[in-house]
Amino acid sequence: MARHLSDEIVEEFRENGVVVLRGVFDDWVETLREGIDANMQDPAPNARIYKGENGGGRFFVDYCNWARFPDYKSFIFNSNAAAIGAELMDSTSVQLFHEHVLVKEAAAGVPTPWHHDAPYYCVDCAQTLSIWIPLDEVPRETTLEFVSGSHKWDKFYRPQRFNSEPLNANDGLEEIPDINNNRETYDIVGWALNPGDAVAFDYRTIHGAPANTSKTRQRRAFSLRLLGDGAKFRRRDGIVTSPPFTQVTLNDGDRLVADEFPVLL
Repeated sequence: MARHLSDEIVEEFRENGVVVLRGVFDDWVETLREGIDANMQDPAPNARIYKGENGGGRFFVDYCNWARFPDYKSFIFNSNAAAIGAELMDSTSVQLFHEHVLVKEAAAGVPTPWHHDAPYYCVDCAQTLSIWIPLDEVPRETTLEFVSGSHKWDKFYRPQRFNSEPLNANDGLEEIPDINNNRETYDIVGWALNPGDAVAFDYRTIHGAPANTSKTRQRRAFSLRLLGDGAKFRRRDGIVTSPPFTQVTLNDGDRLVADEFPVLL
């Protein structure tokens, strides 16, 4: 199989838990934009729309719609995303966990709080990858930022909704550190991005983004959550996961075999 990434890119991902990939999805930008347009006209029941205290644009968040929108399905099954995932995760197989759409309209005054994805999920897998694809130009000052190396901390911080409310108030997990007020303590990385670039990161890597304060520029992003070898379903009584996957009938510890999680490679 032809390689898509250099050894240096793969090593940077493994060391830092995040890497930028320039121009890898240029040919898919219009397809994904059309998919997001359709999705915003027909959101799923679990979609969330946040607005800042001062009004302005919406922060639209939706997921698990790939079977409803042909543009999403075409990208997931026909792009190089799965092959890129296999190289970064060093996995012999690649499985879809879900897709995630995040749109910050102009003047959307809602930041993305610092978090990492693993504690939100009903899955256990050593090899994980999110591929975050901007569909608009993203300047450095409003880009998604990451705490480099945080995937190695062996931490599981309390998940919260994007309005900063806890997903599970009494889950017994540790609060995430106050990164914004102690930025000099952490190795924070981020990049100005063009449509078709991508940022690939481990589910355990801590990340967040400022509010979109631009009065004219929106920020559309399509994110793909992938899994490598040996993924298992996790279910904890009384704990809400995001996405909830309430329709999945697997038991805790089962191999992740269900129509919702197709094998891509």
